Amino acid sequence: MAQPDIIVTAPLPPFLYDPLRADYRCHDYYAASHKPGLLAAEGARIRGLVQGGGTVTPTTLLDALPRLEIISVFGVGYDGVPVDYCRQRGIKVTNTPDVLTDDVADVAVALIMMTGRGFVRLNRFVHAGEWEKRGPELTTKLAGRRVGILGLGRIGKAIAQRVRAMGMEVSYTGRKPQDVPYRFVPDLAGLAAESDFLVVACPGGAATKNVVNAEVLAALGTKGTLVNIARGSIVDEPALVAALQAGTIKGAGLDVFADEPHIPAPLFAMDNVVLLPHVGSATHETRKAMGDLCKANLDAWFATGKVLTLIPELA
Repeated sequence: MAQPDIIVTAPLPPFLYDPLRADYRCHDYYAASHKPGLLAAEGARIRGLVQGGGTVTPTTLLDALPRLEIISVFGVGYDGVPVDYCRQRGIKVTNTPDVLTDDVADVAVALIMMTGRGFVRLNRFVHAGEWEKRGPELTTKLAGRRVGILGLGRIGKAIAQRVRAMGMEVSYTGRKPQDVPYRFVPDLAGLAAESDFLVVACPGGAATKNVVNAEVLAALGTKGTLVNIARGSIVDEPALVAALQAGTIKGAGLDVFADEPHIPAPLFAMDNVVLLPHVGSATHETRKAMGDLCKANLDAWFATGKVLTLIPELA
């Protein structure tokens, strides 16, 4: 049987790309020097597409792939996929949930600890030789502090479990209340107003674009720190910079940004901001599991006509 043709629209690690090349005819759109030529020559044969979690897939590209059956996302986020378009064409969209939940939740907790306890500043303090001259500053006790979580999905629940074990109080907001031992707050501004740490853990996309805006940040206030491990698009980044510059909020711990890898320049100079390079799932074990699931979705589809992790909107 002939190998199915697939198109790759993002840089992939060898532990995913090598197995794909072994079982499929791979067309590297991401690296192609002449993308229109590749589509003209191969587009009519392509049945599968592999992209990254942060990849934006325009409908014009999908229009050039008339036989496309499945998009397999190497990541849990799929906000760059035109889901309504895929529904209309009957294109399956899969992602890699669950396997990265623990790692991303760990990063959220790390950002709470690094901002709340000032560990990044204290590390710089020691490296600069300042400890020999004076004592370190006092920081914030975390037990008893209030954590508000925007989006209590798999990752949000894992974050809640971790911070509760640290003695912190948990509340959340989302589309509807859930059967969980945490208090539901129906609106985001209300959640921010009662939170010492507001953790963004909801999906990206049009529905959540800039929902953490100037109003929400004002409600978070001078006692509050914003932590974002979800998508940069969820936070109004200019409003966040302005809130930090004005002292409207206490600080921020950020693993994601609106225009990665570009970060607003003012954030680099802020001592109350911790910046990470989108490392939520960046462990050897988790990235390998993500790659395995990304390929397994393709394998299952072409072998059985079924997928392992169809996104909820298409279920």
